[in-house]
Amino acid sequence: MTFSALGLSEEIVRAVTERGYTEPTPIQAQAIPVVLAGGDLMAGAQTGTGKTAGFTLPILQRLAASAKSLSGKAPIRALVLIPTRELAAQVEESVREYGKYLKLNSMTMIGGVNINPQIQRLKTRVDILVATPGRLLDHVQQRTVDLSHVEILVLDEADRMLDMGFIRDIKKILALLPKQRQNLLFSATFSDEIKALADGLLNKPAMIEVARRNATAELIEQRIYPVDRQRKRELLTHLIKEHNWHQVLVFTRTKHGANKLAEQLDKDGVPALAIHGNKSQAARTRALAEFKSGKLQVLCATDIAARGIDISELPHVVNFELPNVPEDYVHRIGRTGRAGSEGEASSLVCIDEKKLLHDIERLIKRDIPVVQVPGFEPDPSIKAEPILNGQNRGGGQNRGQGGGRGQGQGRGQPAPRAGAGRAPSAPRAGGSKPASGHGAGRGAAPVLHRSGGRGR
Repeated sequence: MTFSALGLSEEIVRAVTERGYTEPTPIQAQAIPVVLAGGDLMAGAQTGTGKTAGFTLPILQRLAASAKSLSGKAPIRALVLIPTRELAAQVEESVREYGKYLKLNSMTMIGGVNINPQIQRLKTRVDILVATPGRLLDHVQQRTVDLSHVEILVLDEADRMLDMGFIRDIKKILALLPKQRQNLLFSATFSDEIKALADGLLNKPAMIEVARRNATAELIEQRIYPVDRQRKRELLTHLIKEHNWHQVLVFTRTKHGANKLAEQLDKDGVPALAIHGNKSQAARTRALAEFKSGKLQVLCATDIAARGIDISELPHVVNFELPNVPEDYVHRIGRTGRAGSEGEASSLVCIDEKKLLHDIERLIKRDIPVVQVPGFEPDPSIKAEPILNGQNRGGGQNRGQGGGRGQGQGRGQPAPRAGAGRAPSAPRAGGSKPASGHGAGRGAAPVLHRSGGRGR
């Protein structure tokens, strides 16, 4: 199937082709006709499946087909709500790229930056607004934005928005929109909270679900590296240098941990920066741009900060520390192995994290191959210590993700988790691909297979 076969215009197909895409992904093939027909949609799809194009392409087509006069200020006709600043910037970039041959304008409205340029931009023509909820409500309070003519609403990453405590903000925004409009909801999981939100928002929606819940991507080669807690950074530096890893996204539990690790890697001669909610928007944008371009070798991130990182061929993801919530492991490693590209997900696991690893393997229904790097064998005399509030033997708050209105990450305390995580695509048939060697199967250290089952 081609994009033109879905009913998209020549201008949009031309822009898509120039981006290097020739065939729609499953979510695009199913969502685009629904959106073009004007109906509401509830879609289960995580980042990396091509869902952004699944709603931006048909929205561009619908708005272009009934474009208003370009003279004077025009009303905002499409509103896309996004949980994080980085993801908002990337979605709006896609809108501009796909709509480059159309007479439509878009803008990003995010926190963490000066509000005045946004106010000035709103005085010009804006057809499509991509916004984080907190900053959008700041504009509402200042009466600098008019949402009374919105024809299409998109809630993207709805599960994450609820996790981050945005539900009250979303309800406030919904009250400002026209009752007659098209609504599109995208979520990695359909928790009870998401279903309740959809019931009050959507009108006889089409239902699409293209990814099996809590499955890890088939193109991701996963492995575990056992190591003592105090030698994790040393092992990470060794792996990066030994195998010449470039573009390595490294996850830590806390903001403090991300900062400390980036500083240590830099001292080891590995260019690294940290990205998290306490960083200024300028610093986050710069770090992400350098990482995408390949100038920066390692990006150390907390879970929420990494939510908006969308790099089509990211080769390496490393869990420097396993997440406390097993579903977050699925989302983390889903940063790689995207859009048909292969990827590697490595986890540095100390004795304290054995239970976390067990919970992850139970969730994904597979044992992750273990690779022991010579010289980094764990000391059997070291005893496990509890992980309290996301930390081992030191400070740092649980999950280290903070935020607030300026971060595009909620106004109050995060809402309780809905008990479901983000779900990348279906697993490789026949189980995981065995790793051979401690780099990328290059024949160095042996894979240590566990004996016996795990009671599943």
